[in-house]
Amino acid sequence: MSEIAYVNGRFMPLAEAVISVEDRGFQFADGVYEVVATYRGRPYALEPHMRRLERSLHELRISLDIGAYGLAQIIAEGIRRSGFAETLVYLQITRGTAPRHHEFPATTVLPTVVMTVKQLQRPPAECYVNGVRVISTRDLRWKRCDIKSISLLANILAKQEASEAGAFEALLVDDQGRVTEGSSTSAFRVKGGALWTAPEGPQILPSITRGILVEVARGMGLTVHQEFSSLAEFRQADEVFLAGTTTEAMGVVRVDDHVIGDGVPGPLTQKLRAAFLAANDAL
Repeated sequence: MSEIAYVNGRFMPLAEAVISVEDRGFQFADGVYEVVATYRGRPYALEPHMRRLERSLHELRISLDIGAYGLAQIIAEGIRRSGFAETLVYLQITRGTAPRHHEFPATTVLPTVVMTVKQLQRPPAECYVNGVRVISTRDLRWKRCDIKSISLLANILAKQEASEAGAFEALLVDDQGRVTEGSSTSAFRVKGGALWTAPEGPQILPSITRGILVEVARGMGLTVHQEFSSLAEFRQADEVFLAGTTTEAMGVVRVDDHVIGDGVPGPLTQKLRAAFLAANDAL
């Protein structure tokens, strides 16, 4: 078992992976990415991840036919070569290597395709048993959060703020006082047995796990409102939980200094996570 990389057609040990200093991903964060996790050794929800990747490439006008390139097969081969029981695959595609000018390259360049394959480390079990604390902070990101761009500096600053506060995550609050999502997760609140989460659009990333949980909730007969909520509504919720590729559905027990519910992961959060995991086990 070993961590490996794939760069432009070649697998190699992770430590040997390099790209050009003039790659536009390095120079400008001119690229997109996806993160895929496995369950029972198989990549989960690969097709929607690939559809989202295609959309992100289209929105940034990066020309790569991921079907013709064989990305799904490359991901499968990387997982096979690594030998891990459970794997985290990080895939990044940039516009390519060209002399440093802000505008797109004047001549055709090939996109840079990079993949890393590592052992999947999910959060500790106590995070799900005891719940986690989050803080709120201003959403400083650009206005096209629906594109899964590798430009993540605002997210990093928010995550660092949470870390320094001893919190698991930061909820991002826009200039209208609305909670958009977490710095690396989607956010849900529960009130009166119904769920609220921000609507899809340029203000949030269309999280694959978020979408699956919405369908799981509806399959359980729950009402799901895809509408923005204020920070005050999150603080006053019966339950709050986070969602993401490695986070799954994780209960939040404190938002800033406000205890959520009884201060433990709520019953709907636990039922949703159990249903989510049961659906994965059935694959």
